[in-house]
Parts: sequence; C-alpha cells; structure tokens
Amino acid sequence: MLQLLILHLAVAVIAPACMKLWGRRFFLALALVPAAAAVWAGAQTSAVLRGDHPVVHVSWVPLLDLHLSFRLDTLAWLMVLLVGGIGALVLVYCAAYFSASAKGLGRFAGVFVAFAGSMLGLVTTDNTLLLYVFWELTTITSFLLIGHYYDRQNSRRAAIQALVLTTFGGLAMLAGFIGLGEAQGGSYYLSELVANPPAGGTVPVAVALVLVGAVTKSALIPFHFWLPAAMAAPTPVSAYLHAAAMVKAGVYLVARLAPGFADLPVWQWTVVVLGGGTLILGGYRSLRQHDLKLLLAFGTVSQLGFIVLLVGFGTRAAALAGLALLGAHALFKACLFLVVGTIDWSVGTRDLRELSELGRRMPLTAVTAGIGTASMVGLPVLAGYVAKEAAFEAMLHAEGALGTASLVMVVLGSVLTFA
Repeated sequence: MLQLLILHLAVAVIAPACMKLWGRRFFLALALVPAAAAVWAGAQTSAVLRGDHPVVHVSWVPLLDLHLSFRLDTLAWLMVLLVGGIGALVLVYCAAYFSASAKGLGRFAGVFVAFAGSMLGLVTTDNTLLLYVFWELTTITSFLLIGHYYDRQNSRRAAIQALVLTTFGGLAMLAGFIGLGEAQGGSYYLSELVANPPAGGTVPVAVALVLVGAVTKSALIPFHFWLPAAMAAPTPVSAYLHAAAMVKAGVYLVARLAPGFADLPVWQWTVVVLGGGTLILGGYRSLRQHDLKLLLAFGTVSQLGFIVLLVGFGTRAAALAGLALLGAHALFKACLFLVVGTIDWSVGTRDLRELSELGRRMPLTAVTAGIGTASMVGLPVLAGYVAKEAAFEAMLHAEGALGTASLVMVVLGSVLTFA
C-alpha cells in the first residue's frame, strides 16, 4: 500500500514536465497509476473475502500516536477498486477530451494523480488522524481541480466555496476524532473504535462532529449546494470527484463508523433526516434543470443522500444494499457525466431544450447513455436494479418509526429518480 501511495506522489510531481514533452497522450500513461491500485486490490480479493486483510504499520510520530497504518478490509477493497478503476478510465478519456492546445494540462494531470493518491490513502488508512491528513489533501486537490479554469469567475467561486465548506467539515471531523480517541483511552484506530465503541460523556457530541465532516463532504443538506456549483469544473473532474471519489469520502466515513455508533440517537436522526431529505430534495431539484450536467449533479446529490441513509441505517441488510448502490452509482454516474462531456464536446451545448435526434448522429453514445440511465433508475437486470431492490427489502423489514419514515423517503426518492 505504501508503495502505491509513493507511486502516486512521484508521478504527480513529474506529470507537469512529462505533459509538456508528450502532450495529452501522456494521460494514457498516467492512467496506469490508478489502474495499478485497482489491479492490486483485485489481486487481494481472495485474501480480503476470507478475512485475511493485508495490513501495513509504520511508526511515524509516536508521541502523537500518529502511525502510517493501513488496512485493506472489504469496504476499503471496494473503494480502492472504484477510486483506481474509474480514475484510470477517466484519465484515458482525458486524452481525447482536452485539445492539444489546452492550457494548464500539466498542472491538471499532476493534481489529478495527487487526488487519486489522497483518496487511496483515505480509504485504506486505519488511523483517524492520518485519515484527517488525507481528507484535507483531497480538499486541497479538489479545490485546484474544480478551479482549473481559473480565468472564469464561476470556476473560482465554486472552487472557493467547496474549499471553505469541506475544510470546515474536516476541522469538525478532526475535533470529533480527538474526542472519540480520548474517550477510547487514547486510541486513534478506526478498527478499535468500531470494535469497542466508547459510550457516554462527550461521545454523542464527538460523533455529531464527525458526521458534520461526512455531511459536508458528501453534499447533504444543508451543504448540498456546493456540488452543483462545482459543475464549473471540467467534465472529467465531475465524473471522478463528484460521482466516484471525493463525495464518496463522506459515504465511506459513515459506512466505516456505522457498525459502532448506529445505535446512538444523534446518529440515527442525522442519517435518516439529512440522508432522506437530501434524497428527496436532490431528486426534485434535478427535474427543474435544463443543463444536462446540472441535472446529473442534483441527481448525484439525491443518490448521495440515498446511500448515506442506507450505509448508516445500522442494519446488515441496509448496509449491504448501500454498498451495492455505492458501487453501482459510481459506475453509472461517472459514465453519464462522461457522456454529457462527449455531447458538449461534439455539439457545443448541454441545454436539453436545444438537443434532439442525437441518437442518430451518435448511436454508440446513445446506447451507452441508455445503459447508464437504465441502471440509475433501477431497471432489471442492471446493478442499480439489484441495489435498489435490496434497499427496498431492507427498509420493508426495518422496525420502528425511523424504519417507516425511511421506507417512505426511499420510495418517494426513487420515484423522483425515475422521473
């Protein structure tokens, strides 16, 4: 794992110079870096599934209990496959998307690989303090990627907005981790926090602070507005950061901590109210959009609320459904963002009111978009259908008022997604 992180760092440093030498074709070589992470995770599949999780532990700052601790369990394995696999495909797409004369490609390439490495570290580390370090690295690199078109006011504004909100959430999360670590007796390991969660005292407050970090990163209400604004970024950035990687960091955090803290009232109400509310609001707002990219952005907001509701609900069935939807969403939404980029690149507009009969001119793109859309709305026999059927089944057997409310919101949100 450390070797992969070092590889990402080294390539990110040399990418600007290499891009000047070889031009946009170098994106194809860059794709090998995140692909290496996905291949490595794939090679570990049998070990992960039998519970023999690869672990790396290197002492870094012992006085602060800060160690380079990494662990590839099932959740981390899934995230590495998504972060590495989709990252590689998006970089291949970049080789054709950007023109040879585009400005800032070297900087873009270096920051993109650095972001992929930061996400790789975030989802594999077992130390909460190190998780915060990677969390903020994704914040900084995403700021640079969202603001790639720095000469455009809307890009600068969107980048600063995302930076401020996610940094605020990260600081709240850090305070929560410190509170949980002290309540645990000075332990800052995620695996120990989940296996033996502390109780009483300031634990509910600490958990609430950690959830603030997850909510801001995954664009749940009341912080949902930063993600649609971030569509000012280049389409490959939207496909990777806002469908498969950055916004999934908050989802990952909720899924990671849910087994230990899902029984706390502050956790339950946050997950159900904010997750379910975001599911419905995002679906409603997406129906009012004419820009294809904004339509997908609000749809992403809605799906993020759906996934957080599932992975944080606290039952095994809901968690499995949430992980299935997490994987399906990364696949179909990244695909659809790239399709929109292809349409915009080909015809010069993303306005639905000006688009018609593209299927005849771009049949392969139309088929691809159709498959991605069918998975998004949950048609058989695609991955989105399997995940949503599992979600309905989990909510049908959920007990109590929160279970009933969750079922109603999931059904209503799915109706809006289909529409």
